[in-house]
Amino acid sequence: MTISLAIDTSTSRTVVGIVRDGEVLFEKFHEGATDHGRALSELVGGALATQQNIDQVVVGMGPGPFTGLRVGITFARTFALARQIPVIGVCSLDAIALDQSDYIVATDARRKEIYWARYAGGMRVDGPHVSKPADVPGHILGFFPDSASLVKQAAKADVKEPMYLRRPDAVPTAERS
Repeated sequence: MTISLAIDTSTSRTVVGIVRDGEVLFEKFHEGATDHGRALSELVGGALATQQNIDQVVVGMGPGPFTGLRVGITFARTFALARQIPVIGVCSLDAIALDQSDYIVATDARRKEIYWARYAGGMRVDGPHVSKPADVPGHILGFFPDSASLVKQAAKADVKEPMYLRRPDAVPTAERS
């Protein structure tokens, strides 16, 4: 029996859940693209009120905006380190559950762009990428990663590094042109 704390901050939605062997014991989210830090601590506090014993942390590694990803990944790694439990990273797009086998799923990348990946037979076959929506015909937008899907993906892969698909906006003065 494995109890997982699932965290995703790759979109405008902060998602936190506790999943025990596929059963969602707790799941809540908060809308707010610039509110991940505050929301994450509150949501995890609520989650821990329902289940204290956590065996592993599963975290969405993106693709997503730099700051949002950093908040979730840093929180997940710190929580896991403090409890001496493993942290497993997953592609956030893979954790968007759809009742289709062949599709292109997308999330808002801001700047009039989307993060997207193509799936065939329920498996990712292309991506993730960042593009203008018009350049990705047939994409499905408006869905978010969920706790059960994050944990399910953790059994298939362990993404070690955040998936940043763009350069950060902030650059050292010496690199500015």
